[in-house]
Amino acid sequence: MGRGLSLGLIVAAGLAASAASAGPRASRDLQGTWDLGSYTELERPAGVSHLVMTPAEAEAYEAPRRAMHGMPASKRGEVGQQESEWTDRGEGLARVKGEIRSSTIVDPPDGKLPYRPAVAALAGQPPSSGTSSAAGGLDNPEEMGGTTRCMATVAAGAPMLGAPDANVIQVMQTKDAVVILSEKYHDVRIVRLVATAAAAAASPRDPPSWLGSSVGWWEGDTLVVDTQGLRPGVIAKGQRVLVSGATRVTERFTRLSPHEIFYAFTVEDPALLTRPWRGEATIHPAKGPVFEYACHEGNYSMETMLAGARLAERETAAGK
Repeated sequence: MGRGLSLGLIVAAGLAASAASAGPRASRDLQGTWDLGSYTELERPAGVSHLVMTPAEAEAYEAPRRAMHGMPASKRGEVGQQESEWTDRGEGLARVKGEIRSSTIVDPPDGKLPYRPAVAALAGQPPSSGTSSAAGGLDNPEEMGGTTRCMATVAAGAPMLGAPDANVIQVMQTKDAVVILSEKYHDVRIVRLVATAAAAAASPRDPPSWLGSSVGWWEGDTLVVDTQGLRPGVIAKGQRVLVSGATRVTERFTRLSPHEIFYAFTVEDPALLTRPWRGEATIHPAKGPVFEYACHEGNYSMETMLAGARLAERETAAGK
């Protein structure tokens, strides 16, 4: 079963999945509609050195963000994008195994992405700098960032991370596969199931793609998913996350209760990273179904963006 799985089969599998947490389920049952959202950023915010926050620290961080559903207010001189757009990042900082987390990254200990120096510039500036982190050039459409082109998002694929909007996913299972449908960009990831890690290592892979090729197996009550074969070249998924054709992501999904999936992952890429990095999150039941997510803003504005870049080049050449 590969990426050619028909939509009809996906829908048929989904009929077996009611809304998430509609009652007690077997621990190996991940089916349902879930939400990745929280106020917790991927990287640790400026001024916070520790992973676990106290309730008082959490309240001080959450309070100024509640009016905009988890986003900070725009700074003076900015266009007010955050005030004019709809965001939904849950109800506060992530609570993972009872701890209030300041970052999704748990390793390295400083909570920062461990990019090689030559690669760091591609990822843009860290969130604390106040500078846009959308990677991608403006020489041609193909160089523009994956999020601008509506081609890649941190809310879909591996690893799955919370975004400012459209954090809902739907999980469907058959005996041969686990299917993860992301609301954002409507990406469908098909995880082929095999018996063991050794079988996964020997399993044939699909051709390279934006979502890569995912193979999974059960270790007790934990679903382990190995994803390789991402699209060649460096892909910007948003939130300074870069992946390439050499990236390997190992995810672990553990159903802790009817209302909680513990999600842990490791990202490896010797070409981009000085060391692997690890993250942890809690996935909660969604409050509603998956809705249409029509992403074409970048496509519609691409001509203007490229034209603006050419104008800036001409003005620089003219000494303006």
